Amino acid sequence: MERKGFVIRVKPADMDRYKEVHAAVWPEVLDKIRDCNIRNYSIFLHEPEFLMFGYYEYHGQDHAADMNKMAEHAKTQEWWDLCKPMMEPLDSRAEGEFWAEMDRIFLMES
Repeated sequence: MERKGFVIRVKPADMDRYKEVHAAVWPEVLDKIRDCNIRNYSIFLHEPEFLMFGYYEYHGQDHAADMNKMAEHAKTQEWWDLCKPMMEPLDSRAEGEFWAEMDRIFLMES
């Protein structure tokens, strides 16, 4: 299992709408996330900076292939088309990233 963390900013004017759509994520999108070997997916918000931290656990063998499979899914593309305009990627993100991936620097397991 691989843990993934990433960060992005949500546009302040879109915060309420972003929360609203994430209170009822489309079942087809959730099913595709599971199908792509992602578990325990969470998004956290830090206000007043409107920073969002995403976290998930990847349980597959080929993360890139699973992310491509997700990106090819029509309903997921529709979901991204809804959500992406509400977000502001960080200037410091790597080329090709929308959410900026983070490096884990600490882990305490039970």
